Amino acid sequence: MITKALLQSAMSGLLPSVEIETGPNPKASVIWLHGLGADGHDFEPIVPELHLPAELPLRFVFPHAPVRPVTMNGGRPMRAWFDLTRIGVNQPRDVEGMRASRAAVEELIARENGRGVPTARIVLAGFSQGGAVALFTGLQHPDKLAGIMALSTWLPAEEGLEVELSAANAATPIFYAHGTQDPVVPLLLGAQTRNWLTRQGCVVVWHTYPMPHSVCMEEIQHIRAWLISVLS
Repeated sequence: MITKALLQSAMSGLLPSVEIETGPNPKASVIWLHGLGADGHDFEPIVPELHLPAELPLRFVFPHAPVRPVTMNGGRPMRAWFDLTRIGVNQPRDVEGMRASRAAVEELIARENGRGVPTARIVLAGFSQGGAVALFTGLQHPDKLAGIMALSTWLPAEEGLEVELSAANAATPIFYAHGTQDPVVPLLLGAQTRNWLTRQGCVVVWHTYPMPHSVCMEEIQHIRAWLISVLS
């Protein structure tokens, strides 16, 4: 039985989150970050589509990013993990915003630890801008994660963004997926990040799908298989 809750965590300083549990007493968690302008509800519908086995009860945590002005959208306030001038190479980077989001995600990891889920049983996932934060956080986290899931995203690690790969997560499995028809985050950016990760010695499972900036059923099936492999 899938259960859902909305955690309003403003009092504690944690990001408010939507939580879905696929069974009682979950001993593993997936912290999943949405894309620019969306919110934590964005990937809720995927959970039942995963058809996860009853013997692997998971807690999905879908946090809401803070609301902030976004330069590429005319300074309009929206939920965003960091500011963006434009998606592409050689663009100004909101490094402070990325660091703040990294710290916020690490607080969510610590909360899962406090609820009895060790870091080695946590997957850090994200789509688009959320995927950039998932990679930025997961690769540098001092404790080993179960895996990192990067969907339709990129990380400008070769443009001066300092990413100090943690020894604990140097070999952590990475599921990386991208659409070949993506007009928002071009496939080239994802491939460049994939190549950089491979050169660092990271273990990357790379998938492409004939889709735009979205998620498709074949991808969901691959995510299911990968989650079971890293959390079973």
